[in-house]
Amino acid sequence: MHPYLFELASLMAIFVFAIVSPGADLAMVIRQSLMQGRREAIITSFGIGAAFMMHVTYTVLGLGLIISQSIYLFNIVKWCGVAYLVYIGIKALRAGTTKIDIDMSAQDQQRKQSALKAFSLGFAANALNPKAVFFFLSIFSTVVSLHTPTEVKLGYGVVMATALISWFIGVSLFMTTPKMRAVFSRASKWIDRTSGVVFIALGLKLAIAKAQ
Repeated sequence: MHPYLFELASLMAIFVFAIVSPGADLAMVIRQSLMQGRREAIITSFGIGAAFMMHVTYTVLGLGLIISQSIYLFNIVKWCGVAYLVYIGIKALRAGTTKIDIDMSAQDQQRKQSALKAFSLGFAANALNPKAVFFFLSIFSTVVSLHTPTEVKLGYGVVMATALISWFIGVSLFMTTPKMRAVFSRASKWIDRTSGVVFIALGLKLAIAKAQ
């Protein structure tokens, strides 16, 4: 096997577990799927993927190491992330009860969220997570050789971002099936409340995170 293919396979073996792990990204896509619709959830997935690629790019270029070793920069990103997650959580708690339409065509006719906002929600959720810096530094330093060209490393990032987007698109499609929407429509009054608590909890968890 070509050494680059072996590196990529090793990266993906680790990354697949990170993709499916519960976190702010997954919570955001699920909430978008239930409260906004399939189109918005998929656009949010691309926003997450774009932020992911941003993390990969600055890590490969060496900026990730600078951020990880600077308590000041780490805290700036961390507290921006905390503020964002808590803001989203409080906003969800104050939203009241949002009706979930089982008929997707009816929801399509009543769009309230622009594509830019849907993209921005996903981008911010992923971009404002300083722990991503340490994640990429750890797996790249462990799996990828120092002699691997920068363009190859960026290629790894593209493959990983594609896998990430594909996973969240899959989640979006699954959560917006008529059967799933019918299930959640019966508990629609709890969707915003639950997602609000989840986002606030994730924000508090991030607040106690320390630079490593």
